[in-house]
Amino acid sequence: MSASKDTEPGLTIAVATGLSDLPASEWNALAGTDNPLVSHEFLASLEDSGCVGGRTGWSPAHLVVSRAGAGLAAAAPCYLKSHSMGEYVFDRGWAEAYERAGGRYYPKLQVSVPFTPVNGPRLLVGPGQDGAAMRRILLSGLEALRERTGSSSLHLTFLEAGDRQAAEEAGFLIRTDQQFHWLDDGFGSFDGFLGALASRKRKAIRRERRDALAPGIGIEWITGSAITEAHWDAFFAFYMDTGSRKWGRPYLNRRFFSLIGERMADRILLVMAKRAGRYVAGAINFIGRDALYGRNWGAIENHPFLHFEVCYYQAIEFALAHGLKRVEAGAQGEHKLARGYRPVTTYSAHGIADPGFRRAIADYLRRERLYIDQAQEEYEEAVPFRRGERPVEPDCAEG
Repeated sequence: MSASKDTEPGLTIAVATGLSDLPASEWNALAGTDNPLVSHEFLASLEDSGCVGGRTGWSPAHLVVSRAGAGLAAAAPCYLKSHSMGEYVFDRGWAEAYERAGGRYYPKLQVSVPFTPVNGPRLLVGPGQDGAAMRRILLSGLEALRERTGSSSLHLTFLEAGDRQAAEEAGFLIRTDQQFHWLDDGFGSFDGFLGALASRKRKAIRRERRDALAPGIGIEWITGSAITEAHWDAFFAFYMDTGSRKWGRPYLNRRFFSLIGERMADRILLVMAKRAGRYVAGAINFIGRDALYGRNWGAIENHPFLHFEVCYYQAIEFALAHGLKRVEAGAQGEHKLARGYRPVTTYSAHGIADPGFRRAIADYLRRERLYIDQAQEEYEEAVPFRRGERPVEPDCAEG
């Protein structure tokens, strides 16, 4: 822990440079059970495996508020960043513009789950606490940390509604973007879901599913104690193949997968495709209270439509079988529309220290929001549901 300071009688604010400094039970009481990706188990596994910390450019600087005699009252998963990789809310253009003008963009502070474009709580408040007051304390503490570290800016990404509102009231700039999620509208089964689609789209999905499995491929759902190190070996080979082709340097290492397998296997779903006795493709998902969060996928054999089957259709099947109300299938991907996924709006908040640079960013964001709003309307027109049977879009930021 860093040196701390009193925020009000009975409360202390401090910075933890690692999740190992914090009791898992107290952190998880703040994080809740809805979203496993903000759990102590997930975030600590990133640190303990070396995926963050060290020379990765992600230095943990978690802000924590403690109440005397009662442990943690609030917290924010925060990182001091020396680059903009692994965030999925892209600000490299901002960095380049600021540095061309003679400024220094890095370091910056990032309140997020590393490498994870998933909506969830970022200002974590314990049960029985005044949520609005605690969020204000956290945001004030984060701003003080920004000043102390000499950071140019403070970014909170993939926000739920309460955190977004608190940040906006505190003067942060709000940025919007889009993802594509599957939303259950009481379909009951995969056939019920297909029945809500336009005939042409329904036939196309059935054909894709048939063709994906035609080469003798079988699909397995593996979760909990059934996940073995052999499964992780196979999945890591898939992950490395995809990561190496798309980004050049995958963010996660083999140790990370073993750690989450040890610590949170009951909240993990591996969808694995097997052909001729060996696994050839797979996707990792995390199981929330009412959502399935699809994260990474890969394959060592190329089969048409197998990506759609493993990542999208199997996720829908699992969600329907387990009473989950939505599937969040990661960032980007307009091709998800044709497969029954809906466009939803995501939100981030940005505190820019330099007044002139802040004005320029605010103007940019106003224009960007117009584009996002227009794209949202166009995507809504393209969803494949029959008229009158489209699921109602929730506020994605509600989590």
